[in-house]
Parts: sequence; C-alpha cells; structure tokens
Amino acid sequence: MLGTLEHLFKLARERKENPIDGSYTNKLLSDTSLSKAKVIEEIDELIEAVEKNTNKIHEAADVFYHLTMYLEANGIKIEEVMGELEKRKK
Repeated sequence: MLGTLEHLFKLARERKENPIDGSYTNKLLSDTSLSKAKVIEEIDELIEAVEKNTNKIHEAADVFYHLTMYLEANGIKIEEVMGELEKRKK
C-alpha cells in the first residue's frame, strides 16, 4: 500500500528530471500556479464528496496525486515532511 505512494513520489522526481512532452504530470511540475490551483480544486472536490458521501476514494486519490506534484514542483521533499511528522510524535 505505501509502495504506491513511494512510486508516486519517484514518478514525480523522474518526470521532473526527464520531462515527457504533453505529460499532465510535467505540466503540474513545471507550472506552479496550475499545480496550486489543482490542489485547491481537488481538496474542495474531496470535501464535497465526503459531505455527499459519494466518490470519496477517487477524490482522495486525486488530492494525494496533486499534492505530491505540488510539493515536488516547489522543492519540498517528502523526506523532510516525514521528518517533521516524526518530530511531532508524542
């Protein structure tokens, strides 16, 4: 299960280093305004799906994907985020 998230982070880094023309992932990685807008849009869609009890899993997956691309596009490494979460453990 967590391997899927790890794959997503690796994909983001690989695409950032080796862009593929026409790739949606590369559009998100190269256009931080688009990436930001998509994170906001997808979070709104997730909230609506939860409130209406429809399509929650699909929308949650979209949030993970777009947030991953946003973080990578802005040079925020998941290892640093995990390190911060580790520090917060009580």
